[in-house]
Amino acid sequence: MKVRRCSILHLEPRERVEFNLAGLLAGSDGLVRRQHWVALAPHLGHEVDIDEAECMLLGRISPEAWTEAAAFAGDMRPLLHSLLLKGLVIARHRRHAAFRQQDEALRAGYWHPLAATFHAFTRWDDADAVQAMQETGTTTAAELRQQLGPPPSEAISRVEESEQVMLPTEADNALDRLLARRVTCRNFDTARPLPLALLSQLLGRVFGVRATERVTDDTVFLKKSSPSGGGLHPVEAYLLIRNVQGLADGAYHYQPMAHALEPLPGLTRPVAALMLDALAQQHWFADAQVLVALAPRYARNFWKYRHHAKAYRAVVLEAGHLSQTLYLSATDAGLGAYVTCAINEGLLEQAFGLDPMKEGVLAVCGFGWRSTEMVTMELDPTEQIWRAPGVDA
Repeated sequence: MKVRRCSILHLEPRERVEFNLAGLLAGSDGLVRRQHWVALAPHLGHEVDIDEAECMLLGRISPEAWTEAAAFAGDMRPLLHSLLLKGLVIARHRRHAAFRQQDEALRAGYWHPLAATFHAFTRWDDADAVQAMQETGTTTAAELRQQLGPPPSEAISRVEESEQVMLPTEADNALDRLLARRVTCRNFDTARPLPLALLSQLLGRVFGVRATERVTDDTVFLKKSSPSGGGLHPVEAYLLIRNVQGLADGAYHYQPMAHALEPLPGLTRPVAALMLDALAQQHWFADAQVLVALAPRYARNFWKYRHHAKAYRAVVLEAGHLSQTLYLSATDAGLGAYVTCAINEGLLEQAFGLDPMKEGVLAVCGFGWRSTEMVTMELDPTEQIWRAPGVDA
């Protein structure tokens, strides 16, 4: 049997701190500190505890060249067997086919090692962001200030005020007024159906293809309303939809070339409940009629930027551009919008049938009818959306 190390692997020394009452009574601080190693392998998607001997053996196994397992004899044999079972060492034997297939898929994706590790280990599966804020006492801005102390200054100056070059101001135009109304909506009207025409308008404006540049039969670059690294536009839009006129509640994929929705089968629970869990219990966002999961096809981006240190950053920037275009398009249509990265990516990937290292969810945005009452606090200091009590519109 031949073996090699997995393609991407980071080893991190950690410290466990445990309370020891006997030590406290003996005069110490009562804390016992133990050092250990953790292996971070993106093809696995979860942390793996290893000991120091396993760590040293991993450093001796090539990630590229296959080596006969018999070469690791004596004390190394049980260590090699342990690493095979943990998926950190890959074997050609059929017993270890699952780990090998996962590793080979990652190799074929042209990920930069640090980007792959960051992507794999910053995903959530069943987080509750609301409960976390409640438990830490950071639900409101005042609680944040009390728990965390003063934040860094809201703005900085690099020169004295007398040295600043003041810029002329111009009268507001239509774009300025639209930007002033762009705020994050946290109060949606769940009872009001969203017209299909509005859904179509927003999806076309934000995700639709405006033009194509065909270099060869199989090499096509796209023009959309937001920028994308290399004109590749790898970010796909997967939707959870409810209460849209003329459209069944459910999961969909937006096809940007055809400007069409593709129904996706397999949902095993009501859309509203799935939205809430996917948004880590952020009910103020889950009330929107449309949830859009931004899921890049990483192979599309990494085809050009192979193992590139900036490739993943370009995809993140693209998601930001798309969310801002969505905000402005929704605001122009009289709708509310939001974007969040506090999401359970694993839950959405399971619902849409996505492989997280091939087409993993990066962020979620959404839109719908704004409620007439502000129940959850929104930041609208210019009062473009919500008027102060007693002030006429």
